Amino acid sequence: SSLKKFDEIKKANQAAAKKLVEDQLSSSSEDDDEDAEVKQGKILDKTFTIYTSQTDGDASELERTRQYMNEAFQSGAMTCLICIASVKRNQAVWSCCGCFCIFHLVCIQKWAKDSLFLVSSPLTDDDFGKKDYPWPCPKCRFEYKRSETPSRYYCYCGKVENPTVDPWLVPHSCGQICEREFKPSCGHKCLLLCHPGPCPPCPKMVTTTCHCKKAKPVPRRCSAKEWSCRLPCGRTLLCGQHACENPCHAGDCQPCPRVSKQRCVCGRQTAERLCASPQWQCDQVCRKCLPCGNHTCEQVCHAGPCGDCPRSGKRSCPCGKTKFTLPCTEDVPTCGDSCDKVLECGIHKCSQRCHRGPCEICRQEVEKQCRCGKHTKRMPCHKPYLCETKCTKIRDCQKHQCRRKCCSGNCPPCDQVCGRTLGCRNHKCPSGCHRGSCNPCPETVDVKCSCGKTVIKVPCGRERTIKPPKCKQLCSRPPTCHHSTQEKHYCHFGRCPPCRQPCQKTLTCGHLCPVPCHDEALVKQTGLHQSAGPWEQPSEPAFIRTALPCPPCEVPIPVSPLPCHSANPYSCKRFCGRLLDCQNHTCMKECHHVTKLNSNADGKKAGPECSQCEEECTKPRPAGCPHRCVLPCHPGDCPSCLQMLKIKCHCKLSVLYIECLKLTCADLKEKELLISCRNQCPKELPCGHRCKEICHSGSCPLNCSQKVKLRCLCKRLKKEAQCSKIQEGQVSLECDALCKEMKRKAYEIKEAEAKAALEEEKRRQQAELEAFENRLKGRRKNKRRKDEVEVEQSSWQKYKNLIMLPVFGVAVVMV
Repeated sequence: SSLKKFDEIKKANQAAAKKLVEDQLSSSSEDDDEDAEVKQGKILDKTFTIYTSQTDGDASELERTRQYMNEAFQSGAMTCLICIASVKRNQAVWSCCGCFCIFHLVCIQKWAKDSLFLVSSPLTDDDFGKKDYPWPCPKCRFEYKRSETPSRYYCYCGKVENPTVDPWLVPHSCGQICEREFKPSCGHKCLLLCHPGPCPPCPKMVTTTCHCKKAKPVPRRCSAKEWSCRLPCGRTLLCGQHACENPCHAGDCQPCPRVSKQRCVCGRQTAERLCASPQWQCDQVCRKCLPCGNHTCEQVCHAGPCGDCPRSGKRSCPCGKTKFTLPCTEDVPTCGDSCDKVLECGIHKCSQRCHRGPCEICRQEVEKQCRCGKHTKRMPCHKPYLCETKCTKIRDCQKHQCRRKCCSGNCPPCDQVCGRTLGCRNHKCPSGCHRGSCNPCPETVDVKCSCGKTVIKVPCGRERTIKPPKCKQLCSRPPTCHHSTQEKHYCHFGRCPPCRQPCQKTLTCGHLCPVPCHDEALVKQTGLHQSAGPWEQPSEPAFIRTALPCPPCEVPIPVSPLPCHSANPYSCKRFCGRLLDCQNHTCMKECHHVTKLNSNADGKKAGPECSQCEEECTKPRPAGCPHRCVLPCHPGDCPSCLQMLKIKCHCKLSVLYIECLKLTCADLKEKELLISCRNQCPKELPCGHRCKEICHSGSCPLNCSQKVKLRCLCKRLKKEAQCSKIQEGQVSLECDALCKEMKRKAYEIKEAEAKAALEEEKRRQQAELEAFENRLKGRRKNKRRKDEVEVEQSSWQKYKNLIMLPVFGVAVVMV
């Protein structure tokens, strides 16, 4: 009984696996999608009924609104960009009036609060917390005032608060007529039912005339009521002389394009100018005499009288306390009173006498208190006082201290970057350091179908979980079987469904295979491993895709009762002997069947069943080419050798890589240039200089052009000459009379030095002899009788030799 139960479970698993492989697309999901599409179509038709009745069924202007409504029905298409979550039917939402994007009401309230808190401080102490900054939409950055922060949940048209959930209405819609004003305003209201997205153009019919009012009024759509009759406008331009020649247009006419001669304002110059701007000023100064008779007008080209002299009438002194009536030729004097103008500090007055020019800065010493109020100091009034005390208060981020010097206590928001990783795990928060959780990532990512033609935009981070969009395009993948085209089916992920077309391959007998395509047939995997029970998972797939061979041809043959695959010719066991494609060898196979083609109709050429020549090409190579032919045995000439030769240049210092073809096809002169390394020849000439030629073959030329210095025998005279001429003896340099005279003097000096040295040597020997004799005299004195009285020598007698010898030596050296 256990074996029987095991077999039943095994068969059930195999049947389920087979059904899963054969059914590529689930029919139940397609039925659900069809039901959802039918229901969605009914709701859309109901929403657009009033509009299409006004336009006689024309819904071409509803495409943008239809797109927003389709996204409202698609699963996961409506996503709150703040919390990165799907917007459900029973959740309170808010819609932006700029981009019509839908957000959760709670999320947009938190967004507005955080945005106002972050941007309310421009990092200045005086304005912090006082200015009323707007908050932006998370998607389009459309700005809203602080008072426009949403607090209640309304439908799209704003009539009903907290609309009820109705499965036969657009989500978050009240079901009533929208009646919102069209943009731009035309006096009519939207006729659709309460809907998301922008309102369509106005469909009402109105009677209107063209822009220039010449044509008769015609009935047109209110959204396209402005039209042009394409006739010339004819309205008088601003110049008052010409009429507008442009076709009937809206708005004011363009400036007159014609050019005419116009005088300047003062009438001195005439120039060609556009007729639309006849008033112009030249660059000349008026220079007319003013009524005072002493000054001239300094205004540039102007119209009308020049006016009175600016220095006439009563004029005040610099401080403004005294007025003088003076001729325009005299300057107003100072009154001598104190200035008393309020200085820049706004507290003290200028104590100087009435003077011209600006007052000095306030230098009066006052008791000043620093900005933080902790210190006071007496200092000049014009200097601000900021102490060095750093603020220790925690900023609004509740993480960092203020650390500003002399802070007034109204610390600005933290200026550091948050830098925390956002929920998408791809980007970091770019906002300033703040409390609470970071705002969601504002980036969007494209999610594409398999072919990439259908794209939906999703918030960054949702691309890992959202399903790819359904694509209505036909699959463009190339067929995986031998057919040129595959059966039509829609874009999809994974493998394409198996091909159902007839095989139509040509069999060996010449007939076409009539069975369905079997290049990717499902074959049951037969493993040797026996499963221990139904709970054990198979280690190999139950079915694999593989190409099956074509079945034997069953076409009957007229002359034989056997089928086509059984009526085959026989072999005579001899060599085939047909000429192979290489045109050099013959087929060495045993007698076999050869398919006759147009090229081998004579019966002597090899067919596709013959063996392929696998020998190397043995044809002779060009002279100088050491390489073999890269092709196997082949007919015709060998291709040109494109391999590189590694050779040394003429001077044997550089290694060159030259194409074999270039070297073998070149003549002697070209070979000489190819093998040259283009550097200077390193060889030395017999004269010792380096060869000046470029790297060359053979011996170097002997005509050395190097410039060398030539000297006379005494090395006093020198001149430059070419090395080759010196080697040939064409150039020489002899000593002159001055050189001979200098030689003679040098010889005399050398003789005198030798003579002085000889005399010095004689004197030295004489001094040594005298010293030896003195030592002998001392020994004789010791042998004298003791009763003799010794005569004591003087200091000069003792040390005269030691003093005179050096002096005499110095004298000899000087001589």
